[in-house]
Formats: sequence, structure tokens, C-alpha cells
Amino acid sequence: MNVSLFLKIKSVISVFSGLGMVFLYAYLMPIYGITLNSVGILFAQWSGAGLFGIGLICWYAAQAEKSDLRQGILLALFLCDSIGFAVSLMAQLAGVVNVLGWSTVGLWLILALGLGYFRFLKQGD
Repeated sequence: MNVSLFLKIKSVISVFSGLGMVFLYAYLMPIYGITLNSVGILFAQWSGAGLFGIGLICWYAAQAEKSDLRQGILLALFLCDSIGFAVSLMAQLAGVVNVLGWSTVGLWLILALGLGYFRFLKQGD
């Protein structure tokens, strides 16, 4: 797998997750055992908007030539996904979400590891 394919996969995951958080939060959150009040709904939708934007960035970065800018994008995404993994893991261990939350922990971990690999270890596209 090359970095372009990885970024396209991350793009699809981010866009669909983002749109789901914006429009389908009422159906998605209960699956994880989460009940949202009005403030929680607002933050879920803001998070969804951010995920959607990250998905678009990934899509266009995947099509870009290898450059310092793309390397910077990979670093930013790596840090973002690493933090997402840590937050998800802490929430899971604290019992904030049900057992399905482990899928989110795993997804953040896989994405962070992949981005770390392409940013720090893999030379070339």
C-alpha cells in the first residue's frame, strides 16, 4: 500500500464518519451507549464537520505530489489521530462508551500507525 491509497481510505472513513456525526448523531450515538443533550449534539455536529474537512484534506493530499506541504499534512494528521486514539482509549477505559467503543479505539490506532509509518518510516510514495 502506498501513501496515496492510505490517504484515500482515510478520506472515505473521515467523510462518512463526519457526515454521520452531522446528520445521523441521533442514530449513531446510542449504538455506542451514548446519550447526548443539546450541548452534546452541538459538539457531535462540530466534530462531524471537522471530520468531513479532514476527509477532504486527505483526498486532495492523496493526489498531490510528494512535497513538504504533504509531509506537513501527514504530520498533522498523525498527531490528530494519535490524540484521537488516546482520548478514545481513555473514554473506553473509563466506561464512557460500551464495548463497541473498542472499534473506535482500534480505528484511531490503525490510522495513527499508518500515518506515522508513511510520515516517518516510508521513503517515497
